[in-house]
Amino acid sequence: MHHSRLCALLIDCQTSDVDEAAHYWSQVLGRAEDPNHPGSRGNYRMLETPPDEPIVQIQRVQHESRVHIDIETDDIPAEVARLEKIGTTVVERLERWVVMQAPTGQRFCVVRIQRPGFPKNANRWD
Repeated sequence: MHHSRLCALLIDCQTSDVDEAAHYWSQVLGRAEDPNHPGSRGNYRMLETPPDEPIVQIQRVQHESRVHIDIETDDIPAEVARLEKIGTTVVERLERWVVMQAPTGQRFCVVRIQRPGFPKNANRWD
């Protein structure tokens, strides 16, 4: 048995200035930038997020700009196996997360628990 839930909305920006991108998306979404968040480092910038809403993170990427979601889980291998059974494919296994692709082409990540209160609002999978 494991749990999983929607965790984050990531805005992938092909840009040389991730701070400028974070400032832009902060204005679009009406959320303040959160430079003191542990996730605001390197190529990543966090926006302030209410506790019961998914995280919004801006990240500098080399591929074309797009938006993707993260699904957080207390058991990454079990969640990946569950998703593979319904037609999802593994694109890349990284140290702390797995990049997956839906049959319809969208990519998303399966990540370890990121938000407080887990497993509140999570699905339970047997």
